[in-house]
Amino acid sequence: MIWQRLHRFMHVFDDRFEDLTKENWKSVVYRDFSAGLIVAMTAIPMAMGFAIAMGLRPEQGIIAGALACLIGRTFGGSKYQVYGPTAAFIPVVAGLMAKYGEAGGGTFDQGHGFLVLVSLISGIILMGMGLFGMGKYAKLVPESIIVGFTVGIAIVIAMSNAGEALGLKLSIKAGLLTKLGEMISQIGVANWYAFGLALLTLVTTRGLLKISIFIPAPLIALAVGTGLAVWAFPGKGVMLIKDRFGEIPTNFFVLTGPHMPAWNASVFADIAYYVFAIVFVSAVESVLCSSMADRLAENKKTPFNPDKEFWGQGLVQVITPLINGFPCTGALARTATSIKAGAVTPLAGYFKGVLKLTLAVFLAGCLNYVPMACIAGILFWVASNMIKPKEITAIVKQGHFHTALMIFTAVMVPLTDFLTGVLSALIIYFVLKPFFERASEASELGAETSLLRHDSAEQLQPVSYATSMAEGSKT
Repeated sequence: MIWQRLHRFMHVFDDRFEDLTKENWKSVVYRDFSAGLIVAMTAIPMAMGFAIAMGLRPEQGIIAGALACLIGRTFGGSKYQVYGPTAAFIPVVAGLMAKYGEAGGGTFDQGHGFLVLVSLISGIILMGMGLFGMGKYAKLVPESIIVGFTVGIAIVIAMSNAGEALGLKLSIKAGLLTKLGEMISQIGVANWYAFGLALLTLVTTRGLLKISIFIPAPLIALAVGTGLAVWAFPGKGVMLIKDRFGEIPTNFFVLTGPHMPAWNASVFADIAYYVFAIVFVSAVESVLCSSMADRLAENKKTPFNPDKEFWGQGLVQVITPLINGFPCTGALARTATSIKAGAVTPLAGYFKGVLKLTLAVFLAGCLNYVPMACIAGILFWVASNMIKPKEITAIVKQGHFHTALMIFTAVMVPLTDFLTGVLSALIIYFVLKPFFERASEASELGAETSLLRHDSAEQLQPVSYATSMAEGSKT
């Protein structure tokens, strides 16, 4: 069985290309190319923003998104999924870089090398999970925890970028409450030009996407913000990407090996922590994204394969960090954009990866002048999109237990960390689930019994009334 799966996983041209035929190949290739171009233009500023929020360099986001899409579309299990940097990895990678990078007393290369190490281990585990047919278990995580986790990550992203939006410098390692206190104490020295650019970027992106999803709104918003910063606000203290990171290089393909810190119990615990986090996010988000993609595309043919998706995710986590990247997974927003833009086969992912690198090379000189506040505005837009009222309402309708789980996860993730928030929520769910299920069954049984009694009473009532009337007439 395992060898059969391995043989199937290594097939590049499989059922995912079943919609590409000799009769329609011209129209399909055109649609996939158009979708790839639109997603590529949208993905460049988002990838840079994700990388910066993780404590990495902007060009690492560009190469990670392009490589992840090429690898995932080659070996993954979905026809439509777009791979790249995602918000769920921000607190994970940012925490690792803060502890093992420059902020933790090491160097940037050491921090990224440690990220490469844990990502390699995670990738191997994911590939093994795919081979052993464990894709189905990713669906056991309840939606209440997933929605709560998403809301919590949105809060983390917003708070992590609030300092950039206000032109402030907040502590890298500080928690949510500490950062909030620092922001309040430094509000007197905030750069309101930077805040205006962040707000303008957020509003422009949202406004343009309401007009049409085919508009590369984040790229246009960055262009507007950059133009204002360079020509309207020179000398106003607005920090640019080149001020923070220097010139963005165009030699994206740089081999970066793993780094192992001095061995001790703390390092071992951190390896276990970050490996679990990467595996969890990769597994859950990729399966959710693939499932959403099939529904959105109204796929009537072969559905996505969760085990093959794990295999592809594993290869993404092994290869992408080694070439100057970082862990990536299925991106919900970019996948939805690709499908709505007309994507039919995995070719759209190949076009997206190649076009993204091509555009980045030609735009590298301009990207150096993008204000950090505009990157914060893009991430505010990402965070706002992560909180969906419909999803929250659907969880509330599931009952008090799932509502409480959602709120607990949403609060614990930003107040503690990813692992503490999610694991504690999962433990609560699996421990208390049997009690609430029994209580729910008892409640439903009681309701059914009450309804039966009510129906019986209604059936008997006319008979009793007729009998009494008959008796009255006799007397």
